[in-house]
Amino acid sequence: MNCSNCGHFNAGGKFCVKCGHKLQEEAAVSQAAAASEYQPQPQPAYAPQEPNQRVRQAKKVSKPFFSYFAEGIKNPTATAQAAGESQFVNALITVILYALSIPIMLYVGWKLLLIQFVRSMFKLPIISEELAPSDMEDFNTGADLIKATDINSIIHFNFTDFVFKQGIFIFIGLAIIIGATYVAAKFGKVDVSFKEFFSRFGTFLIIPTALLLIGLVLAFLHVEYFSYFMNFGLLSIFLVVPFTIASFKQSGTNGLDRIYSTLIVYVVITIVLTFIANGLGEEAKTIITRMGNSSELNDLF
Repeated sequence: MNCSNCGHFNAGGKFCVKCGHKLQEEAAVSQAAAASEYQPQPQPAYAPQEPNQRVRQAKKVSKPFFSYFAEGIKNPTATAQAAGESQFVNALITVILYALSIPIMLYVGWKLLLIQFVRSMFKLPIISEELAPSDMEDFNTGADLIKATDINSIIHFNFTDFVFKQGIFIFIGLAIIIGATYVAAKFGKVDVSFKEFFSRFGTFLIIPTALLLIGLVLAFLHVEYFSYFMNFGLLSIFLVVPFTIASFKQSGTNGLDRIYSTLIVYVVITIVLTFIANGLGEEAKTIITRMGNSSELNDLF
């Protein structure tokens, strides 16, 4: 250490060997100066990037919905009876899924439905007796060709026009059915708010919706049995109505009997399904007309 008084270098000790100046004070001063010169720079705090608000909201809604949907499949009655107004959003999502899965399934699997229809016609005694075995073989060959061909692009069968138009139509029909069931329940002296009633109806609708979703997956996989799941899902609405009405207790004894209220709603369901079938029938006519007028399809066969 160099002495600050005379500059003599000292290998150690407390005093300078040349002038006797105290060296410990110099060491303390030099250490303090070195410490003052080194000032660590403050590290900027890491601010994690906040996720998109819509993504957070979707996660917030979707996670409870999937658990609600799974619980509705596992314990439908208990889940429905426990569903209050807080489950209104989940019930609404279920109704929307039910309404959209039908047109999507038809859009994806209408070729298979057409093949099933023609094959069933061939099995009629009047037709089958006049057909040669080679005719059925030709039909099966043509059916395989239809399955492998993207006919939607040839006849310009628009996904958005068909799915959303029919989906909205079916959703309106479901809203009418739910409204009619609610009115019937009120005539039966059931004291319940519409939101709670809607939540319970939508919860009982989980199993029919699950059947439709299974059918939708089978339609994407080109499995012809998807139509059975679609039919079961559609007809299950006739079970949802009495289950929903029976799950509430009547507040009086002078209300409309539940059997009659259920039958009234069945009439409404029949009318609604008739309108839906007519709408889908018009779409089917449009598809067949486009197929007949498509030069590309005629060239294909």
